[in-house]
Amino acid sequence: MANIKSAIKRAKTNEKARLRNKAVKTNLKTEMKKFQAAAAEGDMTKAQEAYNQAAKKLDQAAAKNVIHKNSASRKKSSLAKTLKDMAE
Repeated sequence: MANIKSAIKRAKTNEKARLRNKAVKTNLKTEMKKFQAAAAEGDMTKAQEAYNQAAKKLDQAAAKNVIHKNSASRKKSSLAKTLKDMAE
């Protein structure tokens, strides 16, 4: 454990940020799994709604710097491709 006051405070803030980031990532993974489940089921309307939610969560995570913006873009593109393939 740190002895310097600023280092102690930094350790506390890092822990809070880690827990916040973990919550965002967990929620993001849940939304992506919901989309995958809807896509596997073949329900187009349910998949579209799930895609919208997942895309929103990806954008929010990228805005908060929890994940990189290019990573969010790549994942959204992959989900969109799955949705497009379903429509065909």
